[in-house]
Formats: sequence, C-alpha cells, structure tokens
Amino acid sequence: MEQFQVYILAADCAFYEGPCESLIVPTLQGQYGILAHHSNTIGAVVPGTLFYQVPGESMRMAAVSEGLVKIENNEVLVLVDAAERPEEIDENRARRAADEAREAILQKRSIQEYRTAQANLARAISRLRVTDRRIR
Repeated sequence: MEQFQVYILAADCAFYEGPCESLIVPTLQGQYGILAHHSNTIGAVVPGTLFYQVPGESMRMAAVSEGLVKIENNEVLVLVDAAERPEEIDENRARRAADEAREAILQKRSIQEYRTAQANLARAISRLRVTDRRIR
C-alpha cells in the first residue's frame, strides 16, 4: 500500500510523526478517511477516535480533542488540543469527567458553560471509547 507522511501534533507534544498508509479522522460530517495522494484540503477535527495505519503494523487508535486537519502534497498535518493512546487514559477519571459534564449540562447556566460542558462530555466519551481498545 502507498504511504504518505503524517504529523499528529497535540498542544503538549508530537503524538506521532512518520509514514502512514491510512488515516481516519473524526469530523463534523463523520469519520473522514485519508489515503496516499489525497486531494489538498483543510477540515475541522471533533472529539472522537482517530485511527492510523503505520506500515507493517496493525491499526492504531487515539482519543483526540478538537482541532484541524490539513492535507497538502501527500502530507497530512493533524493539530489537536489533546491526543491520547488507550494505555494513557485513566478510565475512572474519564468516567468522572463524563458524569461531571452531564451534570453541568443539566444545570443549564450560561450558553458558554453549556457549550463547554458539551465539549467536555464529548471528549470524555471519546476517551472511554478508546479505552475499550476495540476498533468501532
């Protein structure tokens, strides 16, 4: 399978940089698949599960937060606030964060607090999905 260069960068670290055979990014329109020689584009990344195929290895996954993806000249740049491997996620902490976000949504304070709670809930749910270590 043909390869392309991918850079998955979180705010605090370079999550993965190297060759890739396929990449699936969570977007507002659903999962967005990328292969070698994809057309140039820019898009929004939403909290969810990112999948990437390193040559010669099985599919890897990561929980990602919001960000953007840029595809240009057979290189893909994924910039996100956070990216975590399944083994890096504390499942109990993610469950508590989801519960706190659900409670904040029910409080219905300001629009800003509501949107923040929704974003926190989406991130917590994506982290919990990745801890299942199953490809969905």
